[in-house]
Amino acid sequence: MKIRDLAQDDRPHWEHLWVGYLGFYEAELDPVITEVTWTRLNDPNEPMFALVAEDERGLLGFAHCILHRGTWALSALCYLEDLYVTRTARQHGVGRALIEAVYARADELKCDRVYWLTHETNKDAQALYDKVGKRSGFIQYRR
Repeated sequence: MKIRDLAQDDRPHWEHLWVGYLGFYEAELDPVITEVTWTRLNDPNEPMFALVAEDERGLLGFAHCILHRGTWALSALCYLEDLYVTRTARQHGVGRALIEAVYARADELKCDRVYWLTHETNKDAQALYDKVGKRSGFIQYRR
């Protein structure tokens, strides 16, 4: 398995993963959002990056990250907004490898923090996250 940056040629495979990710969360997005997301992830001027995991079968998963400033840090923060691994590739270290690659990129960029959210019912993901991260204790609210 190899972790690398998302490439323009990945569009059909990325989109297949994206649909699976949205389906996991039972979410539907306007196709315009998918198009803009794809464009942003491939634009070097956007404060975002995407990594993918692949093997001889193709893409196994992705990590989408957003870099931003914060009020409690001098350096950028890295928000791991989307992490997805295909069902058949789960439990084989792909998620961990993607998170570790995000950590490495964040270190290269001198980010103060990498953080992410997951749904409270996503116990499988939490089992991994408890090994590679620390729970912050914060609860998210929305409008």
